[in-house]
Amino acid sequence: MFNIYSCNAFRSLLKATILVCSIALPFAASAGFISINGSTLGDPTWNRLIAGNPPTGVSGVGTAVAYDVILFQVDVSTTYDFLSTANNPASWDNYLFLYQDSFDSLNQLTNVIIGNDDFPVIGLSGFNGVALSAGVNYYVVTSGFGNTDAGDFTLNISSNLGTAFIPNVNAVSAPSTLAIFGLALFGTGMLRRRKNV
Repeated sequence: MFNIYSCNAFRSLLKATILVCSIALPFAASAGFISINGSTLGDPTWNRLIAGNPPTGVSGVGTAVAYDVILFQVDVSTTYDFLSTANNPASWDNYLFLYQDSFDSLNQLTNVIIGNDDFPVIGLSGFNGVALSAGVNYYVVTSGFGNTDAGDFTLNISSNLGTAFIPNVNAVSAPSTLAIFGLALFGTGMLRRRKNV
């Protein structure tokens, strides 16, 4: 009777698959995280909103604040965490807002989901546990507290289950099973070639 486990080719394939999986799986575990660098310097201005869940009014202080908009989607309907870090918090105080379906700087209260300033201190803004749906357009707006607040920032969007991505640009992708299998086959071929040399 033929025993597949005694076949050298099968054992080589199994070893190569285990090796590739042990290398690839740590990277796959971080698939629910995306980091985006941006800046509000030189960007258009708006009368920003006041923090809220959802915000219900516009600011009397931030009447002409520079803002940056990033369109994104998620691949799994679950909750997501957002954190915007001002790269130089001594020079500017950042603010973060989230919109669903569309964003219009002249109709600030339309489609806004949530907004937050100091999270928990100046230079950090964000929110945790926001429920998002897969395939829906979301707009994250980074702005400043006052009219002179502008600068560089880093935006992190994370979840234990889903991945945030910019439409048409898969910013974070986990290795697929086929890719792992293909690498395993390549590894098997290299092992067999080495034995024959």
